[in-house]
Amino acid sequence: MISLRLIFLAFIVSFSATAQKDYKLWLQYDKITNTGLASEYRNKLQGIVSLGNSETLKISIKELETGIFHMLENKPEVFSEIKGENKIIIGSKTSLSSEIQKVAGSDFNKISEEGFIIKSISLKNKKHILITGKNDIGVLYGVYNFLRLLQTNKTIDNLNIADAPKANIRILNHWDNLDRTVERGYAGFSLWNWQKLPDFIDQRYIDYARANASVGINGTVLTNVNANALILTPQYLEKVEALANVFRPYGIKVYLTARFSAPIEIGGLKTADPKDADVANWWKNKAAEIYKRIPDFGGFLIKANSEGQPGPQNYGRDHVDGANMLADAVAPFGGVIMWRAFVYSEHDANDRAKQAYAEFQPYDGKFKDNVIVQVKNGAIDFQPREPFHPLFGAMPKTPLMMEFQITQEYLGFSTHLVYLPKLYQEVLESDTYQKGKGSLVAKVVDGTLDHHKLTGIAGVSNIGNDLNWTGHPFAQANWYGFGRLAWDPYLDSETIADEWLRCTFSNNENFIKPVKEMMLQSREAVVNYMTPLGLHHIMDTGHHYGPGPWVSNLSRPEWNPVYYHKADKNGIGFDRSKTGTNATAQYASEVEKIFDNTETCPEKDLLWFHHVSWDYKLKNGQTLWNGMALKYQEGVDQVKEMQNTWNKTKPYLDAERFKEVEMLLNIQYKEAKWWRDACLLYFQQFSGKELPKGVEKPTETLEYFKSLKFPFAPGN
Repeated sequence: MISLRLIFLAFIVSFSATAQKDYKLWLQYDKITNTGLASEYRNKLQGIVSLGNSETLKISIKELETGIFHMLENKPEVFSEIKGENKIIIGSKTSLSSEIQKVAGSDFNKISEEGFIIKSISLKNKKHILITGKNDIGVLYGVYNFLRLLQTNKTIDNLNIADAPKANIRILNHWDNLDRTVERGYAGFSLWNWQKLPDFIDQRYIDYARANASVGINGTVLTNVNANALILTPQYLEKVEALANVFRPYGIKVYLTARFSAPIEIGGLKTADPKDADVANWWKNKAAEIYKRIPDFGGFLIKANSEGQPGPQNYGRDHVDGANMLADAVAPFGGVIMWRAFVYSEHDANDRAKQAYAEFQPYDGKFKDNVIVQVKNGAIDFQPREPFHPLFGAMPKTPLMMEFQITQEYLGFSTHLVYLPKLYQEVLESDTYQKGKGSLVAKVVDGTLDHHKLTGIAGVSNIGNDLNWTGHPFAQANWYGFGRLAWDPYLDSETIADEWLRCTFSNNENFIKPVKEMMLQSREAVVNYMTPLGLHHIMDTGHHYGPGPWVSNLSRPEWNPVYYHKADKNGIGFDRSKTGTNATAQYASEVEKIFDNTETCPEKDLLWFHHVSWDYKLKNGQTLWNGMALKYQEGVDQVKEMQNTWNKTKPYLDAERFKEVEMLLNIQYKEAKWWRDACLLYFQQFSGKELPKGVEKPTETLEYFKSLKFPFAPGN
């Protein structure tokens, strides 16, 4: 008879294996099943030559050993000098012999300080693979890229890769609070266990750094933009220092959010006026204190005079006054100030979408050289779809930093499968026409359009202490995809999806092709069943979970969904054209003309810019009402198709991850129908029209949907 202990041990082993797969993200390093390819790799990877001894280079060696061992079941020997042939030679430029430097040739001229070179070389008629860079961090990035080639079963013949990041700050913004709750976090509690730090270093901190380095992310803001001044006290700075020490060998700098009123709250001053000499000195002393502990501290991220956060306007000053005062404090140490442009005021309810432009555009060219203004991808707030933010074409004298949201605040949390690199790519490819056709948002962000040296892309993190990091196996693709696009904002989201699937699950084409297509369509599906044709911000209030287009009782007009859709018997949509708020005038004239006219405005943005009648004819001949209803139905149908696609993947996956995604897709399908039914029942009150053929009739009443409450929705 089998003992209970043996059954329990078998369960633990099974659970651990599953946990490991989920936990390992895209660094699975699964055994290469193509025997011919595996044999070819083994022949060409007969050892590693390490030219250096830094902590970063040791990490590179360990990563190569781990990856090759698991993929090829062959542990490579490590040498300190070149012997024989078919070795991987790794080391920074200064550690290479003159002979190897000569072979590398002009490739070093093609890369920045963080760039890398992966090159097939011949030394004394013996073939090797060189992975190098100007410094050891570049080498580490090269190692991860080389291992990605193996994971995706690419050839390693005649390698000649020279690559470097196009933005120099590639950073995660953690909206993590000191009590370990995470604002808009849907994957458990914060990774940072402040109570146990600095003496207890959780293995997750190391694995977090490893995952970020593998996609080129080089910075992390540890704390919420709705900041707590306590993080700047010695008690917490000691803990921040411990994390910085963990992250440093992986090329990751730590940043903190600074509460503007900190001089009062923890400094004992009576004011936080940026023009007050005592306030400026307090910040200079605080910066010196931090840099003494953490010499490579990145700087501060600031949310000021927004949603109740204190800022310079409390003292009759402006954003320039506040940002430049802080910039002076960190400038002697090479620090950066990231000043958020997410501002809107209850005193200006004309059009929330216009306010950031109106407040920041007049300050163009007035910020210090080490200030970068962080702008959300759209003018409202991380909606399933928004036109690109008009500031990206309007501040040529100021470095602008993109802020994307990786966590799915308005996109179904971590229960909906939504591949966000499609959204990111749509924004980055948008043409601002700032300097004529081809003035892409990506060129603004990477500094090439206006020749800025300070550049950056930020992503609001979706990471928590859940076993699989992000709460949904496919939400890992959004973290991965953000990193890849922060490195190169011109990458195609399809290429990224292909990489991620092969690294995370399988190289089997019968799996890759349909699942990649599912990922690429998933963002459009969520737009269709939530906010089609340019609708926006009709989520339920506060927690932003589920539909709430009827909400109209909040104290500030721009907090209410009715403010954004403006549905009435005459039609629906927010008129931002010349006949309305004239928000279209904030774009370059070429873009303005497109958005301002219903004939030329893309239908995906129609209701963002125009209030149109229920009988308005769409390009497919449908009335607006029928077209909108059919879009809602299409979104539901797309999720059903996602379920059908996933159900066919079972032979290619471990049972645990298959089941997990299957259950989550069931939730998504149920909630897509909820969105469709609730929104169409609500808007039908105004249109007075029947649902068109092909749209399923709701099984619940509008009153039922209005009655639903979610007092403990996560992340709120």
